[in-house]
Amino acid sequence: MQIIKELRKKKGVNQTHLAKAVGVSLRTIQTYEKKGANIPSKRLAKIASYFEISVIELQIRELNEEELTYGNQKPFDHFGSRCYPLDFGKTFMLVRLLLAETQEEYAKSMNSSEEPEDTMKTGFVLETLYDSSYLAFEISGDSMNDGTIQSIPNKSIVLGVEHTAKEVLRNPELFLDQTMVLVLCDRITCKKITEVDTNKKNITCTNFRTSPEFNDFKLPLDEIVQLFKVVKKQL
Repeated sequence: MQIIKELRKKKGVNQTHLAKAVGVSLRTIQTYEKKGANIPSKRLAKIASYFEISVIELQIRELNEEELTYGNQKPFDHFGSRCYPLDFGKTFMLVRLLLAETQEEYAKSMNSSEEPEDTMKTGFVLETLYDSSYLAFEISGDSMNDGTIQSIPNKSIVLGVEHTAKEVLRNPELFLDQTMVLVLCDRITCKKITEVDTNKKNITCTNFRTSPEFNDFKLPLDEIVQLFKVVKKQL
């Protein structure tokens, strides 16, 4: 990553010093500083920590520095998210992230004219780009953590693509057994939809964990301000 070289120069350190701090050889650091270098995630985390930034910010700076173009395609905006075309038809999306601490404020802002001004973002690589807006959420609690591959443990980050209540009523089969992030008027929650009642216009929500304290419940669709189908997760 060429941005590593730029950050190192700004910090006034040489490659030998950085190699020692990260715990690799000088030759390895020289390789890491090349364009398109394949850096193991643990090493990338150490490099980001050394420069006192996050891994995501390091990746973002690399993208912004080079304005990467794969197949001569330039970055573009998609419903407010910045997208960078990658090889093999994939897309790197830089999307707004709602941390657990900001979600209640965001939910309440849906009933006001002012939306909280936060600039926290995270990135995901997507195979398919849906014609809708995306939002990333930090998940709180372990109600969706049953120890299986579908689990969403506490503090996981999920990416959701937005849908409408009308879509749910029109094509309920597309949402059955799907994990959704539901934005209500006072909170945000993540659940799996197990039933759609098109007559009563409500959905049945369940948790992945089956302990007695995690009961199924019905939720009227008109109480849902926004709903997002989970398409990716970061543990």
